[in-house]
Amino acid sequence: MDITFSPSVFPPIALGFFGLGTGYLIWGPGELAGWPRRSEGVDRALGVWGIWMAGFCQFLAGVILFVGLSWFRVFREPAFYMTALAFTVYGVHWFAIGWNRYRGNDPRLGAGMSVAFMLVSAIGMTVFFKIGDWPVGLVFVGLFAVYFFEFFVSVGVPFAQRALGLVRTATGMWLMYLTYAVVVDFALGYHWRT
Repeated sequence: MDITFSPSVFPPIALGFFGLGTGYLIWGPGELAGWPRRSEGVDRALGVWGIWMAGFCQFLAGVILFVGLSWFRVFREPAFYMTALAFTVYGVHWFAIGWNRYRGNDPRLGAGMSVAFMLVSAIGMTVFFKIGDWPVGLVFVGLFAVYFFEFFVSVGVPFAQRALGLVRTATGMWLMYLTYAVVVDFALGYHWRT
């Protein structure tokens, strides 16, 4: 018996955008302005937010997209493959950085991670600018910049922390706009993303 599902016009991208954007708006100000000052309690709180908000929301969105693309074929837009990859790997990444911050683990290992995530960000830029979805392409520009500066933070370059905070905060604000735009586009028929 072959079961066919109808295509869905409601991919969970707002969930992924919101999770990542919230994570950046929580982590970015501390790096940019030094508020709140780093402490054991602040690091634990950042870890929890990183794991449960940025990590879980993106991971869930990515898994839903992958399952919808591959098993149920309810999402048929080829670019959703890149979206599913990005949300899934960035979600797992936030699980790791959240846990490391929560536990006070050595951040220097982020140098290698940042190289891998610059690659994923470059792939995202390539895909979304090629298909003409410049709002999402800009997200990947922001992500590339985040991991560029994350590399320098990991190896101990002093100026990089503030630059990372600025890029995270700016990218977080753009993701909040995209969350709003996606929801009103899908729910009300607006065209804010185009």
